[in-house]
Amino acid sequence: MNRRKIEIYVGLFVIIGIITMGYMILAIGEFSFLPKNQYLLHGYFASATGLKQGARVEIAGVEIGTVSNISIDKERLVAKVVFHINGDMALSDDSIAAVKTAGIIGQKYIDISPGGSDDILEDGDEIDNTESSLDIESLVRKFIFATDKP
Repeated sequence: MNRRKIEIYVGLFVIIGIITMGYMILAIGEFSFLPKNQYLLHGYFASATGLKQGARVEIAGVEIGTVSNISIDKERLVAKVVFHINGDMALSDDSIAAVKTAGIIGQKYIDISPGGSDDILEDGDEIDNTESSLDIESLVRKFIFATDKP
């Protein structure tokens, strides 16, 4: 009978451990069973180099959304970036979206500078004012191969 109690306790311990590990995996991965109150915006960038799906969208260093898709617009031949914005954030139609780098060699993210217009962007709207990422490699190449001609 004593061996049976030990097996029951070990079984309960294993089950509790598995449930705890599952919860930790979901919590760390920021998985949510309920859909968040978000809306979609998109912008066109001349270059989205280094930007990845799932990258942060920020205002003043505070995350307000994530990049959901990056594709090429076949008509304009530029990068189309689609991002989810938290539903409680109201962005004006003259906001500026820029691809920035976190730190010197960090990850790319979208930084939004809010505008002053009274017109608010809605689900599916486009941010007209965009700035592409700075291409350090091309700047270095121009500096190295530049010749001083009098």
